[in-house]
Amino acid sequence: MAINLELPEKLNSTVERTHLAAEHIFRPISRKYDTAEHEYPKELDELAKLAKQAASTERKEDGDAKPADTVNGANMRAVLSAREMSWGDVGLMLSIPGRGLGNAAITAVANEEQLERFSDVWAAMAITEPSFGSDSAAVSTTATRDGDDYLINGEKIFVTAGSRADHVVVWATIDKSAGRAAIKSFVVPMNTDGVTVVRLEHKLGIKSSDTAVVRFENARVPAENLLGSPEIDTKKAFGGVMQTFDNTRPVVAAMAVGLAQAALESYTKILQDAGHEIDYDRPAASQHAAVAEYLRLEADLEAAWLLTLRAAWMSDNKDANSAEASMSKAKAGRMVNELTNKVVEIAATAGYSERDLVEKWARDAKILDIFEGTQQIQQLVIARRILGRTSAQLK
Repeated sequence: MAINLELPEKLNSTVERTHLAAEHIFRPISRKYDTAEHEYPKELDELAKLAKQAASTERKEDGDAKPADTVNGANMRAVLSAREMSWGDVGLMLSIPGRGLGNAAITAVANEEQLERFSDVWAAMAITEPSFGSDSAAVSTTATRDGDDYLINGEKIFVTAGSRADHVVVWATIDKSAGRAAIKSFVVPMNTDGVTVVRLEHKLGIKSSDTAVVRFENARVPAENLLGSPEIDTKKAFGGVMQTFDNTRPVVAAMAVGLAQAALESYTKILQDAGHEIDYDRPAASQHAAVAEYLRLEADLEAAWLLTLRAAWMSDNKDANSAEASMSKAKAGRMVNELTNKVVEIAATAGYSERDLVEKWARDAKILDIFEGTQQIQQLVIARRILGRTSAQLK
């Protein structure tokens, strides 16, 4: 059976629109906000309005489409947008109002009423705590039922857009004795009493995106803000909230592909300036060493992108894609770090200085192999799915 790797025409406008934004809005201010960490990129406000209008049009198009035509939907659009915008700047992409990581969590878990109610929010996502990193089952933040509300208590770290978003999706346990099955996600307005941004982190990369520590002290949230079912299903464990990762990991992979594409284009120019031709009709071994390395890295980038497209397509078609989402994230995260560091190396002093964006891309790349689950976590997920083992059986 032949595989058609061409994107449908309805998605061309998404690619063109987001690439123009990346080229004409992100790239010109990329260095500015890299050196002005924690300063809000005001240039993104107008872009956010345009993105909101475009999203409304896209939702209508997807809603009007016949079932047979809906094989490429919101998840495919998300990875295409993430790739193009990250070609411009990963940190700025994470700073667009209304496009937070928490929004992907809402899309993955919310019911129809919640999807409508939270359609216009800008939601950060709060998972990690001071006591754990990639082990999401170790959540200790609590959500205690109090009448028609929940009281949330705990502290979350590394919350992307935590001081800018108007809402935050918080992972909390509703019953510590029930283990991971009791972990639920809640949509919490940032102006809720008891919600405090404790500090902003200074980081290696994506400096234009803020990263916050957020504390919750008896933060009262309506019970209807719990995403998904409030029931504790020990058989399902916390599969509901984990569906978030099945949506967001391909997006992070797409971000890595976009950043890698930017670095690869710089690699191309370096080779051209040095007089080295890239010849796809000759074996790599018979070409200059730098060209052979280029061909290898380009193939790695293409492989990561195909894995990403596969994971997004499966999500749009309601196919279980946990393994594929982790495959795309693991491959892309490793690839972008190797590629950007190689470009720094081959560019020599220019690659290590701030005269170009090459060194910045290498710094930005590191987070793409860490957040939404580290390389080791992705490999564990993949192994469990392939071998049919549980988390208790394979650690």
